[in-house]
Amino acid sequence: MRQFEGIFRPDTKYKAFFLSMMTFGLAYGLYKGVFDNYLAEMVSMSAFDKGVSEFFRELPGLALIFILAMLYTMSAEKIYKIGALFSLVGMAAHAIIPANRVLVILPIFIYSLGEHIQLGMKNTLSLEYSTEGHGGSALGIQNAVYQMGTLAGYIIVILIFAVFDSSLGLFRSVFWLSAAVIFLGFLSSLQMSGHSETDKTKQRFYFRKKYQKYYMLELFYGARKQIFFTFGPYVLVLFYGANAMVISILFAVSSVCCFFASPAVGKIIDHFGYRIVMITDTLILVIVCFFYGFAHHIFPTHIAFIICCVNYVLDSVISLASMASNVYVQDLSENEDEVRATISTGVSVNHFITILIALCGGWIWKTLGIETLFILSAVLGLCNSAYASTVKGERAEGNGRI
Repeated sequence: MRQFEGIFRPDTKYKAFFLSMMTFGLAYGLYKGVFDNYLAEMVSMSAFDKGVSEFFRELPGLALIFILAMLYTMSAEKIYKIGALFSLVGMAAHAIIPANRVLVILPIFIYSLGEHIQLGMKNTLSLEYSTEGHGGSALGIQNAVYQMGTLAGYIIVILIFAVFDSSLGLFRSVFWLSAAVIFLGFLSSLQMSGHSETDKTKQRFYFRKKYQKYYMLELFYGARKQIFFTFGPYVLVLFYGANAMVISILFAVSSVCCFFASPAVGKIIDHFGYRIVMITDTLILVIVCFFYGFAHHIFPTHIAFIICCVNYVLDSVISLASMASNVYVQDLSENEDEVRATISTGVSVNHFITILIALCGGWIWKTLGIETLFILSAVLGLCNSAYASTVKGERAEGNGRI
């Protein structure tokens, strides 16, 4: 933990926090490593069905602002633990409920509810536990720790599917294993005391005019990232025929790259400022989207598949730039409660567009092809970059770093 000194305040429970983050990352790696193949092979979901399922998976994100309004008197640590419990129930339900296109929506929704409750809290806690001027580095380390856990999960999936043939029982065993790991993560989170107790007199709903650019950036980012998150792996499964072991290998490589890139991106944000990072990440995105949508027209299928895999990893790395918007919020905010409330509101704003993209994306793929789908992602990314150029990097400029 020596590398954390100077970045995190010693009077916080950041060590227990990161231990739980690594554990939840492991559980997610197990889950994500088999999830797309489970839906394609066992549930027989088409691309359009996947879009519909993503609508319900993203619905908790949209409802997050209302969920947190009910929990507004609780500390970020307590809400983080509640999210863990929902994730545990949802993962266990995955292992129990029949592989039916309708019934499987329930565990997807419950697990996603827990995941989204924790989503805003983990960024909030990282910023609250950090020392002044190290918010980007703190978020970078948080992402790296989580990637270590997911990498371990992907490796376990690779080993499992290298030994055993794909079957419903095997998928369910992985879900049970993931549920057990989530339980361990919950036990670890119990060590986190409520340092971030909130003011019980504050408003349940939090919208401020000064954050309007942050809300717009979250809309653009939510739209463009949803296309890759939902349909990126599904293109490889349905279009190129990748099995669970191959997908897990890809995710493992992606996690390794993000593990090393995440702290670096955090330091770049602290050094150069969030504005530059929010603008430049889109330049790579355009290239990524082009090859993901058109590689099969330019290259033989096996080469196109490799190119798509490389571009999927690149997209995962450039998505780390989304940390910049959280540092932007920290820069504008007046206190820790405001950071927490604004980031949580941003998650809901983000998901307002993602649920629409989830529904429309499957239809676009089915009727217009994957080319149009990823052109749309590139256009949304360019819109994000153009809008980010209107953001002023106040803190970075004030410190002479831009």
